[in-house]
Amino acid sequence: MDGYINILKSKLSPDHFDKLAALQNEEVNRFVAHAIELCEPDSVWVGDDSDEDMEYCRQLAIDNGEEIPLKIKGHTVHFDGYFDQARKKEVTRYLVPEGESLDPKLNQVSRSEGIKEIEGLQRGAYRGRKMLVRFFCLGPPGSVYAIPCLQITDSAYVVHSEDLLYRGGYGEFRRQSGNPGFEFFKFRHATGEVDERMTSSNHDRNRVYMDQTENTVYSVNTQYAGNTVGLKKLSLRLAIRKADREGWLAEHMFIMRVNGPKGRKTYLCGAYPSACGKTSTAMIPGENIVGDDLAYFRVINGKFMAVNVESGIFGIIQDVNAKGDPVIWDVLHKEGEVIFGNVLVNDGKPYWLGMGEDIPETGMNHVSMKWTRGMKGPDGKPTTCAHKNARYTVRIDDLENKDPDWNNSGGLPVGGIIYGGRDSDTSVPVRESFGWEHGICTMGAMLESETTAATIGAEGVRKWNVMSNMDFLSMSVSKYLKNNLEFAKDIDRPKIFGTNYFLKKDDKYLNGMLDKAVWVKWMELRIHGDTDGIETPVGIMPVYEDLRDLFSGILKKDYTREEYGEQFTLRVPENLAKLERMEEIYTSKVSDTPAILIEFLLEQRARLQQVREKYGDYISPFELSGR
Repeated sequence: MDGYINILKSKLSPDHFDKLAALQNEEVNRFVAHAIELCEPDSVWVGDDSDEDMEYCRQLAIDNGEEIPLKIKGHTVHFDGYFDQARKKEVTRYLVPEGESLDPKLNQVSRSEGIKEIEGLQRGAYRGRKMLVRFFCLGPPGSVYAIPCLQITDSAYVVHSEDLLYRGGYGEFRRQSGNPGFEFFKFRHATGEVDERMTSSNHDRNRVYMDQTENTVYSVNTQYAGNTVGLKKLSLRLAIRKADREGWLAEHMFIMRVNGPKGRKTYLCGAYPSACGKTSTAMIPGENIVGDDLAYFRVINGKFMAVNVESGIFGIIQDVNAKGDPVIWDVLHKEGEVIFGNVLVNDGKPYWLGMGEDIPETGMNHVSMKWTRGMKGPDGKPTTCAHKNARYTVRIDDLENKDPDWNNSGGLPVGGIIYGGRDSDTSVPVRESFGWEHGICTMGAMLESETTAATIGAEGVRKWNVMSNMDFLSMSVSKYLKNNLEFAKDIDRPKIFGTNYFLKKDDKYLNGMLDKAVWVKWMELRIHGDTDGIETPVGIMPVYEDLRDLFSGILKKDYTREEYGEQFTLRVPENLAKLERMEEIYTSKVSDTPAILIEFLLEQRARLQQVREKYGDYISPFELSGR
């Protein structure tokens, strides 16, 4: 202990040393002291939850060139390196102790080897720089959901982003430090060498390593927030393990409030792979957003409850426009804190792909401070004005449509869960499962997404993504599914729904972009037993008259029997083909698959074959309903 204290006193001013000492936590002291010894900073700055410390980090990001102020007050832009524009799966690994192993599908390396490599890459990385020590909290401080987090970095941009995205955690450390078994997550990030634009230059030595035995994440030679903001998807992997030990669930889901008849409030959670409509569903006009990305589930007083882990949004900005995303558009054009990432900037104004405005021919962006249209990148490939993964970072509190109760420390009661995929020829726009197990097995476990033109590789390839959490699982698929199947089994669990906004005919979408507003209203009615449904082999579908009335009332649109018939036709061959794909995965690629999952797949196959014999391959919903 004395050794840690001596190291801390050698680099910290008395005021900053006192901030650490007030926590009375040996593990905090050890982690900070080791970072000082390893990374060798010139000085160490410790922040608390005060507005003054948050403003200090924001200004430091500007002063050191990591962020550039824009014309609108409070707006800044940050650029990542050309080769550092997204999460890199190949260098994101779990550190596994000798003699242990995770699911073979998870990228892993022995813990001793990984620690040796990451410490070699981080050794001396803070020379000539200031080491920043910040405290944050996943979930509301003071609640049963709260997970305190300690972030160490040399990047003011990282902690500025975290100030927008997460609740302050210094007070939570003070509250919990004396508790037996106090557990917190730790993150140590090093930007590495930078170029003249202050972006990480050694992209080929980028590493993101997760040490589950120590609840710690290490990252180096990267600035992209998905690799450096430890509380984002990196902490989700740690939280999934913690939830497994403690009997709750950590999910890659939004939380939204749907406003029902006579002022009724119903909360829905949804898991959608990238480009499947997740954020647009969470932000449906007329409803209220709680959070767009991460949710923790717990049973509280016999109720299924959820909390938004975050307090902000780190969203993809491509295709955000005034017509389709009025709430986000408003935030991005008014005074207040906004961090733009990897957009084009011309004369102090940001531009991005799909914004619905004319884009300048020149400006500064992730490619160059003097980008011009037609310019090729350092890899010789043509470039666009903004990156396809360009981002914005804002606070939930700055959204006009935020749910006033979004920060409730007790969580919010969940009425329904949605699993949304992307397929052009199989699933209907919306359906309800027959129950919790059926929904987990035939909607969550069978979730697929077709690749789009924005994806590297072939378009239209179906990618399996169990519950939209495949990239973030820190345990076997079978164990993860078992945890979900068994969770909250002694209480009334939420209804489960499946959505698909991308059904096509003759290469044209059968759904409008705003139709999802109708689907969630139908779910809300079903949750409260206010409307009937049609029982089909794959779940319960809406009755035509209900949708007709909802389209008229919500979108002021005539919804014809022909539209309904096309959208909700049961496509038997395609559904059987999907079952075959899933059976292949769960019998040959997933070990120890829960027996109940295979049973549900077989039962669904039998139901499909039965109706096929009676009605044929393509069955109108009117035939199934007998209307």
